[in-house]
Amino acid sequence: MAVGILLVTHEGIGRALLAVSERLLGRLPLRVEAVEIPFDADADSCLPGASGALRRVDEGDGVLILSDVYGATPSRVAAKVAQLGTPAQRISGLGLPMLLRTLNYPETGLEELARIAAAGARTGVIQNDA
Repeated sequence: MAVGILLVTHEGIGRALLAVSERLLGRLPLRVEAVEIPFDADADSCLPGASGALRRVDEGDGVLILSDVYGATPSRVAAKVAQLGTPAQRISGLGLPMLLRTLNYPETGLEELARIAAAGARTGVIQNDA
């Protein structure tokens, strides 16, 4: 078994990040699914679709839920999905460095994978090529 990954993002972000990840890595080593939240959507109306995606990526070791902007509707949907009973960790600030770093550690447990994802986001930001 392995940790599943659920991306909960604004429209146009989650699927694009998955497409780039697949292009760079080939077959993804973890079960990943993207749920894109329409800009005018209510968080509660998106919960059934996100819940279904959570169940599809859960292989029994929990799910890492990655959202793009903390506090925005996708983040609120992610927070609600994380409360449905499946062991989950949530991280906001999703970008390609975070996702790629996460996918490079497929044998890692949920809590450590969450730390790795956050580190991937932090180390993926470079100012002036420093």
